[in-house]
Amino acid sequence: MKTFIKVTEIWIPTKDRTRLGFSAGLYGSLHEFRVASEKESFAYDEGLPGKAWAAGHPVVLTEFDHSYFKRTKSAKKAGLTCGIAIPVFSGEFIMAVVVFLCGDDQHHAGAIEVCSNSAEKNTELAVIDGYYGTLDEFENISRGMNFIKGSGLPGQVWATGMPVLIEDLGQASAFIRSSDARKAGITTALGIPVSVVANQVYIMTFLSAKATPIAKRIQIWVPDESGQRLVCQSGYSKQNDELAEMFETISVRKGEGLLGRVWLTGVPAIRNNAEVAPVEGRLNSMLAMPVIDGGKLKAVVTFLF
Repeated sequence: MKTFIKVTEIWIPTKDRTRLGFSAGLYGSLHEFRVASEKESFAYDEGLPGKAWAAGHPVVLTEFDHSYFKRTKSAKKAGLTCGIAIPVFSGEFIMAVVVFLCGDDQHHAGAIEVCSNSAEKNTELAVIDGYYGTLDEFENISRGMNFIKGSGLPGQVWATGMPVLIEDLGQASAFIRSSDARKAGITTALGIPVSVVANQVYIMTFLSAKATPIAKRIQIWVPDESGQRLVCQSGYSKQNDELAEMFETISVRKGEGLLGRVWLTGVPAIRNNAEVAPVEGRLNSMLAMPVIDGGKLKAVVTFLF
Protein backbone atom coordinates (compact mmCIF):
# COMPACT_ATOMS: atom_id res chain seq x y z
CA MET A 1 0.00 0.00 0.00
CA LYS A 2 1.31 3.45 -0.95
CA THR A 3 1.28 6.22 1.63
CA PHE A 4 0.95 9.91 0.81
CA ILE A 5 4.25 10.68 2.56
CA LYS A 6 7.24 9.04 0.86
CA VAL A 7 10.09 10.23 3.10
CA THR A 8 10.18 11.29 6.76
CA GLU A 9 13.22 12.93 8.34
CA ILE A 10 14.27 14.41 11.69
CA TRP A 11 16.91 17.15 11.87
CA ILE A 12 18.27 18.15 15.29
CA PRO A 13 20.67 20.84 16.53
CA THR A 14 24.38 20.03 16.38
CA LYS A 15 26.42 20.15 19.61
CA ASP A 16 27.03 23.88 19.30
CA ARG A 17 23.33 24.34 18.31
CA THR A 18 24.24 26.54 15.32
CA ARG A 19 23.20 24.03 12.63
CA LEU A 20 20.70 21.23 12.12
CA GLY A 21 22.20 17.80 11.49
CA PHE A 22 20.65 14.53 10.32
CA SER A 23 19.16 12.47 13.17
CA ALA A 24 16.96 9.78 11.59
CA GLY A 25 14.79 9.09 8.57
CA LEU A 26 12.39 6.72 6.85
CA TYR A 27 13.16 6.42 3.13
CA GLY A 28 11.59 3.16 1.99
CA SER A 29 13.48 2.04 -1.09
CA LEU A 30 15.03 5.47 -1.77
CA HIS A 31 18.52 4.46 -0.63
CA GLU A 32 20.44 6.94 -2.78
CA PHE A 33 18.43 9.85 -1.46
CA ARG A 34 19.02 8.66 2.10
CA VAL A 35 22.80 8.56 1.53
CA ALA A 36 22.70 12.08 0.09
CA SER A 37 20.62 13.31 3.05
CA GLU A 38 22.77 11.79 5.79
CA LYS A 39 25.70 13.93 4.64
CA GLU A 40 23.78 17.21 4.86
CA SER A 41 23.44 19.83 7.57
CA PHE A 42 21.63 23.16 7.58
CA ALA A 43 22.43 26.55 9.07
CA TYR A 44 19.74 28.84 10.43
CA ASP A 45 17.52 29.93 7.50
CA GLU A 46 19.28 27.50 5.10
CA GLY A 47 17.48 24.80 3.14
CA LEU A 48 14.02 23.53 4.05
CA PRO A 49 14.80 22.60 7.70
CA GLY A 50 16.68 25.86 8.26
CA LYS A 51 13.83 27.92 6.78
CA ALA A 52 11.33 26.35 9.20
CA TRP A 53 13.73 27.01 12.10
CA ALA A 54 14.07 30.68 11.13
CA ALA A 55 10.37 31.17 10.39
CA GLY A 56 9.31 29.57 13.67
CA HIS A 57 6.40 27.84 11.98
CA PRO A 58 5.73 25.10 9.38
CA VAL A 59 6.94 25.71 5.83
CA VAL A 60 5.62 24.08 2.64
CA LEU A 61 7.72 23.96 -0.52
CA THR A 62 5.75 22.72 -3.54
CA GLU A 63 8.49 23.22 -6.14
CA PHE A 64 12.16 22.31 -5.68
CA ASP A 65 13.51 23.79 -8.94
CA HIS A 66 15.07 27.26 -8.51
CA SER A 67 14.32 27.20 -4.76
CA TYR A 68 16.34 27.11 -1.55
CA PHE A 69 16.00 23.30 -1.40
CA LYS A 70 19.55 21.90 -1.23
CA ARG A 71 18.95 18.33 -2.47
CA THR A 72 16.98 19.07 -5.64
CA LYS A 73 18.96 16.79 -7.95
CA SER A 74 18.74 13.80 -5.60
CA ALA A 75 15.08 14.49 -4.83
CA LYS A 76 14.06 14.65 -8.50
CA LYS A 77 15.88 11.39 -9.18
CA ALA A 78 13.90 9.83 -6.31
CA GLY A 79 10.59 11.18 -7.64
CA LEU A 80 10.11 13.66 -4.80
CA THR A 81 8.50 16.99 -5.63
CA CYS A 82 7.23 18.58 -2.41
CA GLY A 83 8.50 19.16 1.11
CA ILE A 84 6.87 20.14 4.41
CA ALA A 85 9.04 21.15 7.38
CA ILE A 86 7.58 21.33 10.89
CA PRO A 87 9.74 22.89 13.65
CA VAL A 88 9.44 21.63 17.22
CA PHE A 89 10.25 24.31 19.79
CA SER A 90 10.45 24.39 23.56
CA GLY A 91 9.93 28.08 24.21
CA GLU A 92 12.21 29.95 21.78
CA PHE A 93 14.69 27.08 21.47
CA ILE A 94 14.62 24.66 18.56
CA MET A 95 14.39 20.98 19.53
CA ALA A 96 14.11 19.50 16.04
CA VAL A 97 12.62 19.94 12.59
CA VAL A 98 10.48 17.14 11.12
CA VAL A 99 10.47 17.01 7.31
CA PHE A 100 7.92 15.17 5.17
CA LEU A 101 8.66 14.69 1.47
CA CYS A 102 5.96 13.73 -1.02
CA GLY A 103 5.86 12.90 -4.73
CA ASP A 104 3.34 13.60 -7.46
CA ASP A 105 1.58 10.93 -9.45
CA GLN A 106 -1.93 10.45 -10.77
CA HIS A 107 -2.99 8.36 -7.77
CA HIS A 108 -1.46 10.62 -5.14
CA ALA A 109 -4.55 11.95 -3.32
CA GLY A 110 -4.42 13.60 0.09
CA ALA A 111 -3.41 16.91 1.60
CA ILE A 112 -1.19 18.55 4.19
CA GLU A 113 -2.19 22.10 5.19
CA VAL A 114 -0.84 24.93 7.32
CA CYS A 115 -3.55 27.09 8.91
CA SER A 116 -2.93 30.38 10.70
CA ASN A 117 -4.59 33.61 11.75
CA SER A 118 -3.43 37.07 10.70
CA ALA A 119 -3.21 40.55 12.18
CA GLU A 120 -6.23 41.57 10.08
CA LYS A 121 -8.28 38.48 10.99
CA ASN A 122 -6.92 37.51 14.38
CA THR A 123 -10.10 35.62 15.30
CA GLU A 124 -10.12 33.40 12.19
CA LEU A 125 -7.85 30.74 10.77
CA ALA A 126 -7.25 30.25 7.07
CA VAL A 127 -5.11 27.92 4.96
CA ILE A 128 -1.89 29.87 4.30
CA ASP A 129 0.04 27.05 2.66
CA GLY A 130 -0.40 23.43 1.71
CA TYR A 131 0.15 20.50 -0.60
CA TYR A 132 -2.86 18.72 -2.12
CA GLY A 133 -1.42 16.23 -4.59
CA THR A 134 -4.00 15.81 -7.37
CA LEU A 135 -6.92 17.38 -5.44
CA ASP A 136 -7.11 20.70 -7.31
CA GLU A 137 -10.81 21.33 -6.70
CA PHE A 138 -10.56 20.52 -3.01
CA GLU A 139 -7.52 22.84 -2.77
CA ASN A 140 -9.47 25.75 -4.27
CA ILE A 141 -12.35 25.20 -1.84
CA SER A 142 -10.02 24.88 1.16
CA ARG A 143 -7.98 27.99 0.40
CA GLY A 144 -11.16 30.07 0.29
CA MET A 145 -12.41 29.05 3.76
CA ASN A 146 -12.02 30.63 7.20
CA PHE A 147 -12.37 28.91 10.58
CA ILE A 148 -13.30 30.56 13.87
CA LYS A 149 -12.21 29.04 17.17
CA GLY A 150 -14.08 25.76 17.70
CA SER A 151 -15.28 25.56 14.08
CA GLY A 152 -14.03 22.85 11.72
CA LEU A 153 -10.93 20.79 12.36
CA PRO A 154 -8.47 23.73 12.59
CA GLY A 155 -10.89 25.58 14.87
CA GLN A 156 -11.26 22.57 17.16
CA VAL A 157 -7.48 22.23 17.47
CA TRP A 158 -7.21 25.96 18.17
CA ALA A 159 -9.93 25.82 20.86
CA THR A 160 -8.53 22.78 22.66
CA GLY A 161 -4.81 23.32 22.08
CA MET A 162 -4.65 19.57 21.45
CA PRO A 163 -4.34 17.22 18.45
CA VAL A 164 -7.71 16.16 17.02
CA LEU A 165 -8.35 13.04 14.94
CA ILE A 166 -11.53 12.59 12.86
CA GLU A 167 -11.91 9.14 11.33
CA ASP A 168 -14.99 9.40 9.08
CA LEU A 169 -15.02 12.82 7.43
CA GLY A 170 -17.98 12.09 5.20
CA GLN A 171 -20.22 11.72 8.24
CA ALA A 172 -18.51 14.21 10.55
CA SER A 173 -20.58 17.34 11.18
CA ALA A 174 -17.56 18.85 12.94
CA PHE A 175 -15.66 18.82 9.63
CA ILE A 176 -17.03 21.76 7.64
CA ARG A 177 -15.71 20.43 4.33
CA SER A 178 -17.17 16.93 4.80
CA SER A 179 -19.15 16.83 1.53
CA ASP A 180 -16.17 18.18 -0.43
CA ALA A 181 -13.89 15.69 1.30
CA ARG A 182 -16.21 12.82 0.38
CA LYS A 183 -16.12 13.86 -3.28
CA ALA A 184 -12.31 14.04 -3.15
CA GLY A 185 -12.04 10.59 -1.53
CA ILE A 186 -10.65 11.97 1.73
CA THR A 187 -11.74 9.91 4.70
CA THR A 188 -9.57 10.77 7.71
CA ALA A 189 -8.20 14.04 9.13
CA LEU A 190 -5.64 14.88 11.80
CA GLY A 191 -5.04 18.37 13.19
CA ILE A 192 -1.96 19.25 15.27
CA PRO A 193 -1.13 22.54 17.04
CA VAL A 194 2.44 23.36 16.08
CA SER A 195 3.64 26.75 17.24
CA VAL A 196 2.66 30.23 18.29
CA VAL A 197 4.76 33.13 17.01
CA ALA A 198 3.75 36.37 18.77
CA ASN A 199 -0.07 36.17 18.54
CA GLN A 200 -0.09 33.98 15.45
CA VAL A 201 -1.34 30.42 15.78
CA TYR A 202 -0.12 27.67 13.43
CA ILE A 203 -1.97 24.39 12.97
CA MET A 204 -1.10 21.47 10.69
CA THR A 205 -3.89 19.41 9.15
CA PHE A 206 -3.26 16.04 7.50
CA LEU A 207 -6.09 14.85 5.23
CA SER A 208 -5.90 11.20 4.25
CA ALA A 209 -7.43 9.33 1.31
CA LYS A 210 -8.15 5.59 1.32
CA ALA A 211 -5.90 4.79 -1.64
CA THR A 212 -2.89 6.78 -0.42
CA PRO A 213 -3.30 7.41 3.33
CA ILE A 214 -1.01 9.87 5.11
CA ALA A 215 0.12 6.89 7.19
CA LYS A 216 -1.10 3.33 7.78
CA ARG A 217 -1.84 4.12 11.41
CA ILE A 218 -2.12 7.34 13.41
CA GLN A 219 -2.30 7.59 17.20
CA ILE A 220 -2.59 10.39 19.75
CA TRP A 221 -1.00 9.69 23.16
CA VAL A 222 -1.56 11.99 26.14
CA PRO A 223 -0.38 12.05 29.78
CA ASP A 224 -2.89 10.45 32.14
CA GLU A 225 -4.47 12.26 35.11
CA SER A 226 -1.48 11.46 37.31
CA GLY A 227 0.95 12.84 34.75
CA GLN A 228 3.06 9.70 35.18
CA ARG A 229 2.12 7.72 32.07
CA LEU A 230 1.13 8.20 28.45
CA VAL A 231 -2.11 6.59 27.32
CA CYS A 232 -3.61 6.24 23.83
CA GLN A 233 -6.42 8.77 23.56
CA SER A 234 -7.44 7.96 19.97
CA GLY A 235 -6.21 6.05 16.96
CA TYR A 236 -6.89 5.37 13.30
CA SER A 237 -5.88 2.25 11.40
CA LYS A 238 -5.99 1.59 7.66
CA GLN A 239 -6.85 -2.00 8.59
CA ASN A 240 -9.89 -0.87 10.64
CA ASP A 241 -8.87 -3.09 13.54
CA GLU A 242 -10.07 -0.77 16.33
CA LEU A 243 -6.60 0.53 17.02
CA ALA A 244 -7.53 2.66 20.03
CA GLU A 245 -9.14 -0.34 21.76
CA MET A 246 -6.01 -2.41 21.12
CA PHE A 247 -3.96 0.12 23.02
CA GLU A 248 -6.44 1.20 25.70
CA THR A 249 -4.85 -1.09 28.29
CA ILE A 250 -1.29 0.01 27.43
CA SER A 251 0.45 2.89 29.18
CA VAL A 252 3.98 4.19 28.79
CA ARG A 253 6.25 5.61 31.49
CA LYS A 254 8.52 8.57 30.82
CA GLY A 255 11.73 7.26 29.23
CA GLU A 256 10.19 3.88 28.34
CA GLY A 257 10.44 2.83 24.69
CA LEU A 258 10.24 5.28 21.81
CA LEU A 259 7.18 7.14 23.10
CA GLY A 260 8.64 7.49 26.57
CA ARG A 261 11.89 8.81 25.12
CA VAL A 262 10.05 11.49 23.17
CA TRP A 263 8.25 12.49 26.38
CA LEU A 264 11.53 12.57 28.31
CA THR A 265 13.51 14.61 25.78
CA GLY A 266 10.90 16.64 23.89
CA VAL A 267 12.61 15.54 20.67
CA PRO A 268 10.81 13.68 17.84
CA ALA A 269 12.04 10.15 17.18
CA ILE A 270 11.85 7.53 14.45
CA ARG A 271 11.81 3.78 14.81
CA ASN A 272 12.81 1.81 11.75
CA ASN A 273 11.21 -1.60 11.27
CA ALA A 274 14.34 -3.36 12.56
CA GLU A 275 13.85 -1.81 16.01
CA VAL A 276 10.49 -3.21 17.11
CA ALA A 277 9.76 -2.62 20.80
CA PRO A 278 7.15 -4.70 22.68
CA VAL A 279 4.98 -1.73 23.66
CA GLU A 280 4.42 -0.82 20.01
CA GLY A 281 3.59 -4.41 19.12
CA ARG A 282 3.97 -5.75 15.63
CA LEU A 283 4.04 -2.37 13.88
CA ASN A 284 6.81 -1.49 11.48
CA SER A 285 8.23 2.00 11.03
CA MET A 286 7.04 4.93 13.13
CA LEU A 287 7.49 8.64 13.66
CA ALA A 288 6.66 9.97 17.14
CA MET A 289 6.26 13.76 17.32
CA PRO A 290 5.72 15.72 20.56
CA VAL A 291 3.20 18.52 20.98
CA ILE A 292 4.79 21.01 23.38
CA ASP A 293 3.14 24.09 24.87
CA GLY A 294 4.83 26.37 27.38
CA GLY A 295 7.68 23.91 27.77
CA LYS A 296 5.31 21.06 28.77
CA LEU A 297 4.37 18.00 26.75
CA LYS A 298 0.66 17.93 25.91
CA ALA A 299 0.63 14.93 23.56
CA VAL A 300 2.67 12.64 21.35
CA VAL A 301 1.35 11.99 17.83
CA THR A 302 2.56 8.85 16.07
CA PHE A 303 2.55 8.11 12.34
CA LEU A 304 3.04 4.44 11.44
CA PHE A 305 4.18 3.59 7.91
